Amino acid sequence: MEELNGIKIGYAICGSFCTFRKSIDQMKRLVQDGADVFPIMSQNAYSLDTRFGMAADFVNEIESICGKSVIHTIPQAEPIGPQKLLDVLVISPCTGNTLAKLACGVTDTAVALAAKAHLRNARPLVIGVSTNDALAAAAKNIGALMNNKNIYFIPMSQDDPIKKPNSVVVHFDKTPEAIKSALSKTQLQPVYL
Repeated sequence: MEELNGIKIGYAICGSFCTFRKSIDQMKRLVQDGADVFPIMSQNAYSLDTRFGMAADFVNEIESICGKSVIHTIPQAEPIGPQKLLDVLVISPCTGNTLAKLACGVTDTAVALAAKAHLRNARPLVIGVSTNDALAAAAKNIGALMNNKNIYFIPMSQDDPIKKPNSVVVHFDKTPEAIKSALSKTQLQPVYL
């Protein structure tokens, strides 16, 4: 998508480990489209080995794709605001935990602080929800964030309505389109697919 050529995109990943592959594929796609991608990871995403892969392998792959070190600490994330480092910040996957932090103004992780620092410049934040409680405990936080200026969502849908009726996952393939819309100050529609 040539509209993203040269755009400075912060791309943050939280601990929805089962979605890492799809998220990293989008990061790669953005780089291939000419975007300047700054990788950001929550401490859990950065450091925990899971059945979905080893943390160090994910970090190495992401740094190789982006050509930059992963921002994963609060001191590393803080300059994003004062330096006006990014044109747009994407958090995808964004977990229920991070949704709650964003909705309540808690900035005790690198991802949450990156969002706060970025939003102070009135620039778009694009959220890709991936959580098992999106239609339960996290629903109020999604609603609160949808009502905030400069916050946009990548389209999402239930991933398994029968076995996990409260679970929602982002449509990762809509990431570039959602970024483009957010840069134009509009929400990509429909939000729920």
